[in-house]
Amino acid sequence: MKVLVIGSGAREHALVTALSADPQVDAVIAAPGNPGMATTARCEPVDPLDPAAVTDLARQHSVDLVVVGPEGPLVAGVADAVREAGIPCYGPSAQAARLEGSKAFAKEVMAAAECPTGMGRLCTTMAEVADALDAFGAPHVVKDDGLAAGKGVVVTDDRAEALAHAEQCLAKDGGAVVIEEFLDGPEVSLFVLCDGTDVVPLVPAQDFKRVGDGDTGPNTGGMGAYSPLPWAPEGLVDDLVARVAQPVVTEMARRGTPFIGTLYIGLALTSRGPKVIEFNARFGDPETQVVLARLRSPLGQLLYAAATGSLADQPELRWSEQAAVTVVMAAENYPGTPRSGDVIDGLADVGEVPTAYVLHAGTADGPDGTVVSAGGRVLSVVALGADLEQARERVYAAVERVSFADCHARSDIALKAVRGEIADPNPSARPPHPEAGAAATMEA
Repeated sequence: MKVLVIGSGAREHALVTALSADPQVDAVIAAPGNPGMATTARCEPVDPLDPAAVTDLARQHSVDLVVVGPEGPLVAGVADAVREAGIPCYGPSAQAARLEGSKAFAKEVMAAAECPTGMGRLCTTMAEVADALDAFGAPHVVKDDGLAAGKGVVVTDDRAEALAHAEQCLAKDGGAVVIEEFLDGPEVSLFVLCDGTDVVPLVPAQDFKRVGDGDTGPNTGGMGAYSPLPWAPEGLVDDLVARVAQPVVTEMARRGTPFIGTLYIGLALTSRGPKVIEFNARFGDPETQVVLARLRSPLGQLLYAAATGSLADQPELRWSEQAAVTVVMAAENYPGTPRSGDVIDGLADVGEVPTAYVLHAGTADGPDGTVVSAGGRVLSVVALGADLEQARERVYAAVERVSFADCHARSDIALKAVRGEIADPNPSARPPHPEAGAAATMEA
């Protein structure tokens, strides 16, 4: 099997790495890829937002499967064009990707599927925004209705800051915002593979969205993640499959827009039970880096089954019992306007740390064989361990071996979990659903 992966970030590097390890995958092509992916895949320059260009590339290489990584190409209709050319594609259609492309549409689907979620209001004027902020009270949650690369949400006690973010969102062409009630409790990310009818959950992870230690500073695309979640209640994944994932996939099929790809469920374990915060229509970054680090089932065969409507025929997923932690190394001034062009030193030294490796995100080839920074999130450093504590020790030992000018990384990824400082605020709110996909998440 020959696979084409669309994208250039650390998520796509993780996908390329896992696909390359599948014995049934003969070759992986990354488009446009990055210097890290180029060590295991053939990188081809292409505009990932151009459906015709992506389709032509897939035809040129006679690929058996196209895997679309980022949200932008999905909303642009890349998966539609690839499927119309008769090539299996893992990634939802533009219509189905509206689950991520429009927060208002996602709320509509959640209501129809009776998913547990917070109350929200769609606002298109500042007067509506002000009314909604007053109705829900602080902390204020203001979400750009459209795509914003993980940075469209502001959660703040400062009403003026909430109003300013809403005004910025409304200033866009066709701008709209969703104002929501604040959901308390620890957050969980769950990826569910979908083939339009059936769903298979992966193991949950937790990511860290704020730029600074202690969850301080502005939101980012994600500064780190870990898996498993030792504090998560038993039966959580089965509960989410039964109450969220399967009903949403069934509802999308009922609407004539079947969802094929990764349904990313971002949720909070609140004092009133689990509540969906958001859906994404693709693997999340950086959670993908730790989830795939633990997956032992062949990824290529799994994604091909989802793309061709045969997930129900797949064997139980196999998982490593090890823990995985990833830490993002970011450029100066990220998530503002990051500096680029700095030479990255120490990449080869990461191998000195057991199980540790680097996934490239915002990198480019520099002069004389060097690799330079070329984005906000530059690298994801990953390590495995017998438990989260050992995985943390290893990943930070690896981070210390890599450097580029004025880079920064959080020092507290997975720290609260290691210290036992995270707890489910209402475990009784989650009756287990053993019939709903339990076999898919058994540890091996």
